[in-house]
Amino acid sequence: MPPLFVPHPQKVAPSGCISIIGMAASGKTTLGRELSAILGWPQLDADNLIEATYGAPLQDIASGMTKEQFLDIEGAIICRISINRTIISTGGSAIYRSHAMNHLRSLGPIIYIYVPLPEILERIARKPERGLAIAPGQTIEDLYNERAQLYEAAATYTVTGGTAPSATYARIVAEWLEQPL
Repeated sequence: MPPLFVPHPQKVAPSGCISIIGMAASGKTTLGRELSAILGWPQLDADNLIEATYGAPLQDIASGMTKEQFLDIEGAIICRISINRTIISTGGSAIYRSHAMNHLRSLGPIIYIYVPLPEILERIARKPERGLAIAPGQTIEDLYNERAQLYEAAATYTVTGGTAPSATYARIVAEWLEQPL
């Protein structure tokens, strides 16, 4: 099957990246893989970068420190990313550090994957071992509501996850092409 999109050189900045933000289980890594294949760019999963830095699974890292400590480390690692023409899938908590969001914005557009809360709860329940930066006593609902406005404010584009994948990815690429990086 031919790719959904072939980039036009005049629309692609030599050092541009596309970053993806959203709740845990929203499909950031999946979207990153698909965009990587469409654009022919590599994909970087920021959670994997944190795991590689610490040599441990993300949930073990997050569980071994306070939420604020983890957010500081995540923000610092994101700010050290210096790459070109790459799809960056962030962790859901990257949004908490404005310096990290500003850095990602300096690299290129930010895509927010919006997924309704009931679907997020269902997806997290199917994979409970996924890393999640959550404070003691905080619920996933609390976290979702706390982050929603932050995601919206940081996004260059917002897409609704959970729709047919080809339609979602095609819409993202079409929106991205409307504005050069």
